[in-house]
Amino acid sequence: MHNLLRLIQKYGNFLLFLAMEVAAFLWMVSEQKLQQSTFLSASNTLTASFNLMLTNTDEYFHLREENAVLAEENARLRGQVNHLQGMVEDSVERDSAYVYSHLRWSYQPARVVDVATNSRHNYLVLNKGARDNVHEGQGVLSHDGVVGIVSAVNLHFAQVIPVIHPKMRLSCRIRRNGQMGFLVWNGPSPRYANLTDIGRHILVEEGDTIETNGLTGLFPEGIPIGVIDRVELPDGDTYYNLRVLLATDFKSLRYVQIVHNPLAAEQDSMRLKQ
Repeated sequence: MHNLLRLIQKYGNFLLFLAMEVAAFLWMVSEQKLQQSTFLSASNTLTASFNLMLTNTDEYFHLREENAVLAEENARLRGQVNHLQGMVEDSVERDSAYVYSHLRWSYQPARVVDVATNSRHNYLVLNKGARDNVHEGQGVLSHDGVVGIVSAVNLHFAQVIPVIHPKMRLSCRIRRNGQMGFLVWNGPSPRYANLTDIGRHILVEEGDTIETNGLTGLFPEGIPIGVIDRVELPDGDTYYNLRVLLATDFKSLRYVQIVHNPLAAEQDSMRLKQ
């Protein structure tokens, strides 16, 4: 024990220095591991963020292609639904003058390449034209409802007069009671139009759906146009003032469906010419 004390007394400073060096080394190793862990965590976060950015960019550039595929699919499904409805109605009432679903409507998807919604003479331009068998007078639909009517065609493009145009007067009906009227647009908002020729003796309520009646040959019956969101009946007036919230949002419209009715010309030829 005496020798040990003499050894510590003789080499105490050196042993203290050695102990401090070991402690410093252990602390440095521990700190490096912490720094390495922090660096790896930050690196992993940065890599994940970069990969997410690449994924989002890739998805963005594929949106147009995916939307085109969805538009094709929606057009095909709408045609199938109308065909099945026609089969059912034909089997129930084959000779009815008011059944038009059996006219075998078909639908051609198209993309909106130009649109004006803030003027008195709004219009749309589609990327389908005469070479795609598109012609004047065809109806145009969106996923949500009625868009308008083809007004002019060249080889590659078609111009559409939408329902938000002062020259449009679309025959329609109230779904709940079948009462017929006309949809007209007096501006300025592209979200609203007016339903006219509905007499005061008809029960009309906010929330009533307005739809196509199928009588023009431009659209199948039952296609949504909008819903009544304001009902006014001034004292002494014969007809309602009815505002309609349109089903189609023209400001966000990108894809549409052009309606093909192979019997449209034959049906139109039977109307009385005045």
